[in-house]
Order: sequence, then C-alpha cells, then structure tokens
Amino acid sequence: MALHVSELPEHPPAGGCSAGRCGTDPARLAALPEDMRRRVENHPCYSEDAHRHFARMHAAVAPACNIQCNYCNRKYDCANESRPGVVSEVLTPEQAVRKTLAVAAAIPQLSVLGIAGPGDPLANPERTFATFRLLAEKAPDIKLCVSTNGLTLPEHVDELARHNIEHVTITINCIDPEIGAEIYPWIFWRNRRVRGRAAAAILIEQQQKGLEKLVERGILVKINSVMIPGVNDEHLKAVSRTVKAKGAFLHNVMPLISDAAHGTLYGVMGQRAPTADELARLQDACAGDMQMMRHCRQCRADAVGLLGEDRGDEFTMEKIAAIEVDHAAALARRTAFRAQVAAEREAPRSIVETVATAVQPLVFHRPAKAAAGRAVLIAVASKGGGMVNEHFGHAREFLIYEVSAGGARLVERRAVDIYCRGSEQCDEETNALSRTIRVLQGCEAVLCAKIGIEPWGRLEAAGIVPNGEHGMEKIEDAVMAVWRGLLTTGQLGRATDGRLERRISA
Repeated sequence: MALHVSELPEHPPAGGCSAGRCGTDPARLAALPEDMRRRVENHPCYSEDAHRHFARMHAAVAPACNIQCNYCNRKYDCANESRPGVVSEVLTPEQAVRKTLAVAAAIPQLSVLGIAGPGDPLANPERTFATFRLLAEKAPDIKLCVSTNGLTLPEHVDELARHNIEHVTITINCIDPEIGAEIYPWIFWRNRRVRGRAAAAILIEQQQKGLEKLVERGILVKINSVMIPGVNDEHLKAVSRTVKAKGAFLHNVMPLISDAAHGTLYGVMGQRAPTADELARLQDACAGDMQMMRHCRQCRADAVGLLGEDRGDEFTMEKIAAIEVDHAAALARRTAFRAQVAAEREAPRSIVETVATAVQPLVFHRPAKAAAGRAVLIAVASKGGGMVNEHFGHAREFLIYEVSAGGARLVERRAVDIYCRGSEQCDEETNALSRTIRVLQGCEAVLCAKIGIEPWGRLEAAGIVPNGEHGMEKIEDAVMAVWRGLLTTGQLGRATDGRLERRISA
C-alpha cells in the first residue's frame, strides 16, 4: 500500500530567534541590498540565522571527480560515516528530482537543493544540469546551488547563470602551487593526468578565474577551505584576503577530517587534524578580512534536513517508491512556513535591541544588564532549532558558545562519538566519554537536556560544570543564565584567556 506523505514523521518547525537576537546575520543582512538579502536569508549555509529555520538537501548525482585530494576518499553505499564525499545511493537526475519532491513535501523547512558530489558536480555537467532543469520545472520555489573544486568552473559559469543558480561554493585550499602540490596528487585536465606543482598551478588559476566570473555575473560565492596543520594553516589567511578582494561573499574554514579508518592518504599517513582551539584561532584571524561561516557541519553528499541532523535514512529510493506526493499541498505548506519565519523576523524590536545589534553585530543576545566578568566557552547539546534539547549521551556534536557581559555567540562546533550505546557496551561507552571530555576541553560548562550520574561526575572532575536545568530553552537565554550563575558564584574574575579577550574586543 502506498503511503501518503502526511503519514511520514515530520519534525516540528525549527524554533527561531526573534529579530535582532540571532547572531551576526540579522544585522549584516539588514545592510545588504534587497536582492542580495532575498537570496541569502533562507539559505542555511549562507545565513547563520537561516540554518535555525531552514533545511537543505544534497542530491548525489555526480559520482566522477577530476582531481584527487589527499583528504578525500569517496565512498558509495555507506551509511556509517558523516563527511563530504560519502553517500548511500548515487541517483539519476530523475531519481534525484523525485526524492527532492518527496523531501520537500515531508519537510516544509526545505529551501535549498544542492549538488556537492560525491565527486564534483561540474565534472558531471550533464547529470548536474539535468537535475537542476527538471527540479526548476517541478518546484521553482526551491533554491539551487552547487559546490565545486573549481577546475572546470570558468567554462560553466554561463550555464550556471542560465539555470538561475544563485549560490556557488568553491573549495579553495591554497593560492600557492607549492602548497597545492602537498594537497593535490593530481588533476585530470584536457584529457590527461597532470601531477605535482603543475597540477596545483592549473587548479588555482581555474579557481580564481571562476570566482571572478561568478562575481561578475552577480552569483554569490562561498569559499570552503580545509585547514591542514603544517600544510596550509597559516597560508589560509592569505587565501581569505585574496578571495575577499575578488568579491567572495563568505569564507568557511573547516577542520581536516583525518581518521585513518576513512582511508584517505592523510588519514593513513597520520596527518593530524587541527585542535578546536587552532581552528578557532585561524577563523578569528581570517574574520578580520571577511565574514566567516562558523556553523558548517561538513555534510555528506546526500545529506537531508536541518544542519546538524541527517534524515537521509527516511528517504531512500525504496521508501520513496511508496510515497504519494500532493505537490500543491506541499508547496502551500512550504509557503506558509516561510511566511511564518518572515513574520518572526519582522517582529518589532525595541530601541535598545536595535541599537545593540547595530553597535555590536557579532552578538547573538545581549543581557538586560551588563556585568563585569570574563568571557567563557560554554558547550551546548542541541538537536537543532536553537534549543537546548539533546541528551548528553546522545549528542553527536556540541555547539560552542562564547559568552560574556557582551552577550553570547556561536563560535564553533565540535563533533563527538555518541556516548550512550547501552549497558552491553560499557567499555566502549567509557572510551567514548573520555574522548568527549577531551573534545570539550576549554569549555567551562556544558548544557544539555539530560545527563547521567557518571558523565556528570567525570565532567566535574575535568573542571567542566554540567548543567541539565535549561532543557527546551533557547540556547542564548540558557547560556546567558549559566554565565550569570558562574558570575554569582565568583568563578568569573579577570579574563585569563587572551584568545577570548581578543574575540570580545574585535
């Protein structure tokens, strides 16, 4: 029997923030030209505010790739890893459109369909543009975007513009061929394989040409860069300055994923990933040159749902075959949801909030009354929606907020293994808890919906204050309440972390 889409489990609409209380985005969006603001405000990757409200989907229609990266190993039919280049199903354009329509009917928050792999979309141009063309006919309200390594980008800019692609992401890890030779073993260029410095030089030239042509056509460009300690970490500051000067809209500096189990060259050779502190310092350094993206989840090439969640298992092609979609009703639900979000954003703000946002655009939520005390990092377990709503033992990641008298802002996210797996896996749970506590180093408190006795004690022993008193509260309100509690107990004296002092004064 076929299932109607209304019978599928639906997550509630993502809880949002009232105007003026969410991050860097509302203030900066207000300063953008109307057309640019329209293109950004509902895109969860290009807008920090939007990722609380809107979902995205990646269509895995591009299996081939024209370059090799030392940090990449594309895997098909893999449901156990969450990282770029991994998919469970490679789809035809027709399958991708059918899946997108099913997702859009079940998840009214869906606003974007992107193609990001598992190879490179522009190394598979026929499949990529066929998907865009078919979806534009069926669901023209869904934004289209593409993520590419940039090798063949210049020759496809006109086609991207013809398909009304308003957002393009280019992965640019270097602008120096000597550094590029350490990252890219080879590229496939004009029917031959090119290696070493020559390969990197061609790739860099093509990426820069593509960026310039996209900006000329008015297409918004996000730059992704993978931070590789000892290879390009310091160099990425120059990358950020260069892409900003050429008109890139946003820079996303991501940590290298180098687990040897993933089978990448860097993983096998023992190239380490950056620490959370190293990543934050580099992001801070690059932020002086252009707007930084700090809410990236380094998604799979077939990700579905809000950032930070993956509902792909609900929408396999086998399950979609049993789904009947009422397209008119689905469009009405998406339209109603977007109107609801727009109304929240347009809610009147007090003069105090307006002035505070204009003066300090990097603040998510200003406290009613400022108080003396140093800045701290507070970790939050959240399923999404801007709420403290995840059990400590079920968290796959923690959102790290920097909190001070000036307010609270999201500065990074830290991935962890699930701690709570059942009593039969005690040894593994103990190991996972130890790893989680190491990941949370530098944080002075952790907020979650619930937490068990053992992790509570282990966290306290590590100098991290566990807190389960703010479940189902808005994150900004909760972390400010915890910060004020630390202030009241005398734990917030003069600042002891120079990095945090620099962030707050920036």
